[in-house]
Amino acid sequence: MTPVELSRTVLRAVRRAVDEGELSVVVPERASVTVPGAGGCGDYATNIALQLARPAGETPRRVAELLLPHLAGAQGVSGVEITGPGFLNISLGSTASTSLVAEILRRGPRYGFVDGPAGGDDTPSAPTAHLVRLHAPHEPRALVVMDVVARLLRSQGADVRTSCEAGPPESVWATVLGVDAYCAPQELSPSDIEVRPVPVPTPDLAPLLTLGRDAARWALLHPAAHDRPRVTADHLVQREANPLFRVRYAYARTRAVSRNAADLGFTARPGDVRAEVTPLLADHPRVLSRAAAHRAPDLLARHLVAVADAALVLLPAVLPLGDEKPLAAHRARLALAEAAGAVLAGGLSLLGIDAPEHL
Repeated sequence: MTPVELSRTVLRAVRRAVDEGELSVVVPERASVTVPGAGGCGDYATNIALQLARPAGETPRRVAELLLPHLAGAQGVSGVEITGPGFLNISLGSTASTSLVAEILRRGPRYGFVDGPAGGDDTPSAPTAHLVRLHAPHEPRALVVMDVVARLLRSQGADVRTSCEAGPPESVWATVLGVDAYCAPQELSPSDIEVRPVPVPTPDLAPLLTLGRDAARWALLHPAAHDRPRVTADHLVQREANPLFRVRYAYARTRAVSRNAADLGFTARPGDVRAEVTPLLADHPRVLSRAAAHRAPDLLARHLVAVADAALVLLPAVLPLGDEKPLAAHRARLALAEAAGAVLAGGLSLLGIDAPEHL
């Protein structure tokens, strides 16, 4: 069961509770399904009980208790527990990771986008596009952040227009950073959303450009908007202390194990694999949605670091050792590694950063 399918399962549980007169609420269009937070358990968690408590005139805990039997009896659900004020923590059967990996491999780097291929039962359909107008100062970091926010919003189905304050055509930094310094200069209007992160100090501009496009964009995007960007050569160092290196290295390693597996004569096949990276992959659509909604590319950048670190733990176990024959477990781990690679590639693309297959 994929996160999208589980969300629909949660809504069906709400609908049953309403139909049986246990709850008096309007069934929402969507149910949030995420990785369990601190104190949670199981494969996924939903806050639907907290969402419905006020309109139902009940406490979140009571709403959760009413929904629990309807969820626990759903196909593919092996267990449900209530934690905290009313979070429903859901455990799935052994096919949970199989379905997740199959979905990611099918969608590739566009996993987590709302405009998936038409006709898939487990693909969220694109909503009617709503117009979002972004406006930024004519300053390197602001334009890079606005560029990525626009990409994130478009990945979630929005129609985006960008503009910036008038300024000199600084073609050098615009070319290096891959942004449009001529982004329809105009004044901020009341309907515009202003993108104004802490700017790059003037003395740091020259050192920033020496980093090149990928490292420079990472230096501007990885910190939160209210933090001053750290413009140092550390972003170019190829070692574990450099988060950008770990993300790109993890992606390159996923491609390498696929090539090595092909040399050994076996390919990926999704299967049940319990690994640290699995819940992070499941959480990727939510991260994209939050990063877009909060106009915070740093949320995506930090998520990619977490995915990369977890993937690097998995990768040594993907290929058979010595004279060992490839087994179903190797094929399943290879599929999970390729799914992690797809998430890393898609995330880096949204940040405007290259994902090299050899590093």
